[in-house]
Amino acid sequence: MPCSCSEWRRWIRPVVLMLYLLLLLLVLPLCVWELLKDKVGTHSKAWFIAGVFVFLTIPISLWDILQHMVHYTQPELQRPIIRILWMVPIYSLDSWLALRYPSLAIYVDTCRECYEAYVIYNFLVFLLNFLSNQYPSLVLMMEVQQQQRHLPPLCCCPPWPMGEVLLFRCKLGVLQYTVVRPVTTVIALVCQLCGVYGEASFSFRSAWLYLVIVNNVSQLFSMYCLLLLYAALREQLHAIRPVGKFLCVKLVVFVSFWQSVLIAFLVKVGVVSDKHTWDWDSVQAVATGLQDFIICIEMFVAAIAHHYTFTYKPYVQEAEEGSCFDSFLAMWDFSDIRADVTEQVRHVGRTLIGRTNKYFTAAPPEHSEHSGLLSAASLDAVATTSAPASPSARGRYQGLGHTLHSNSAPGGFTAASWDDHDDVQ
Repeated sequence: MPCSCSEWRRWIRPVVLMLYLLLLLLVLPLCVWELLKDKVGTHSKAWFIAGVFVFLTIPISLWDILQHMVHYTQPELQRPIIRILWMVPIYSLDSWLALRYPSLAIYVDTCRECYEAYVIYNFLVFLLNFLSNQYPSLVLMMEVQQQQRHLPPLCCCPPWPMGEVLLFRCKLGVLQYTVVRPVTTVIALVCQLCGVYGEASFSFRSAWLYLVIVNNVSQLFSMYCLLLLYAALREQLHAIRPVGKFLCVKLVVFVSFWQSVLIAFLVKVGVVSDKHTWDWDSVQAVATGLQDFIICIEMFVAAIAHHYTFTYKPYVQEAEEGSCFDSFLAMWDFSDIRADVTEQVRHVGRTLIGRTNKYFTAAPPEHSEHSGLLSAASLDAVATTSAPASPSARGRYQGLGHTLHSNSAPGGFTAASWDDHDDVQ
């Protein structure tokens, strides 16, 4: 008798657990054996130790991604979550390869740094998609709420008008980092090829110092916009418990960045010097290798944190689940990003050429036409054109750029959904 869909899903956990334990039994003895060799240098030992953490980390993240694909019932919410979960495997493998091949670190780390900005963008998309699903009249609701003032250290600045203006400016504040970070990464790559990058050097003649300042200011402002959005919509976002999710994203991004700055400072003051380069070619290579080694360890902790904060269990609804293969194809649907970027470029372009746009003016919200970001009219249009005809069609892949979306949260999609699953992992 063939297994039903639900029976097949129940077999996933024990099979993955057995494979995970088998992997540990094969990898750990090999690593210990290699580390005990007399001729193994410090560089190789660091690479083997980091490799142990990488092999412990990646299965955890892949398990969470697989479960979201199996229970792919809310595309608008789970698609950005899956993209965020990919951060840990990408960071781990990137840092591990950079640790093994120091001369290629500047090139390999480019992927990691660009994906860092992509993660912040997807976290914002996750929040906005949840708000648009739960509150079709979110803009109108915000306009009658108490004015949200700026947070320190910008508390002296005039507050952004509640409604579309605040939503759009918070979104634009986050999106600027998704542009600045890849651009500065490419500039760093070019400077490295030209020999003027000077990594871990605080000299004003090196490009590294200026790029660090630009990245830091851009990153801080993007995080500030996320905090401001949360402060304005704290009650509306309570159901998805955004604090833990925000900390997971923020700590990975912030810690990795400031960690590199701290290591560069240790090089500057001589704690890490040319006297102890071990198997590395230079003190700069030691600093880069130390950063990659620590990231490999930190990603194991991040994978565990993601397992609990971005859990798949609130989305488990077997009656509405489709094919896992369809969910896999839908995961690669980037039509939402293309539409989002087009929208932002259009609004910014209108402002630059002097055509008044309500999102950038300080006009009272009551005069807004509500025709843009998270507007009720646009949501009604989406509900009419793209809502599935039946619950079983939710999240079904219909070809690239044609994933059917649902404008309503799944049944029981409230804070209780997380309460029920907090202690059952």
